[in-house]
Amino acid sequence: MNTSAHDFELENAASGPDRFQFSEAATDSDTDSIVLLFQRDYHCTKCRQQVQDVAARYEAFREANAAVVAVLPEPADRAAEWHRQYDLPFSLLADPSKAVSDEYDQPTRFGALGSLHDLVGRMPLAVVFDTTDGEPTVAKTYEGKTPGDRPTVDEFLGDVRDID
Repeated sequence: MNTSAHDFELENAASGPDRFQFSEAATDSDTDSIVLLFQRDYHCTKCRQQVQDVAARYEAFREANAAVVAVLPEPADRAAEWHRQYDLPFSLLADPSKAVSDEYDQPTRFGALGSLHDLVGRMPLAVVFDTTDGEPTVAKTYEGKTPGDRPTVDEFLGDVRDID
């Protein structure tokens, strides 16, 4: 992941501004950390479960001055469908070109085939940022080796609470 990855802007299909700009979110004085959740695919059941689990506990993230942002490698209409189904209280960004996901080196498996078909090859990625000084620094990275290889909500909450 290179540092230019920290300055991206994508269409937001859920809570927050219509266009989400990471550098702007990182300078929000009410936010000490940002958890970026890179999802695999619109159809991924484990991805859908993760955003629902985080949504159910989102108040705990806000109490810890943390923001959660999910990135879906799909067009905005697909991301909007997730929001309609799950009423997410955090930003859900559409990354149809996968440019941001690729800038963050979201892992894939199965070589060229995995790169072509997200549901087969793209693995989950989560990055926790410390934004206490307005300049995002990576506090923790989780690179999934399998579709279900992702931290629990409690692990994320522990990470953001450690940033204080």
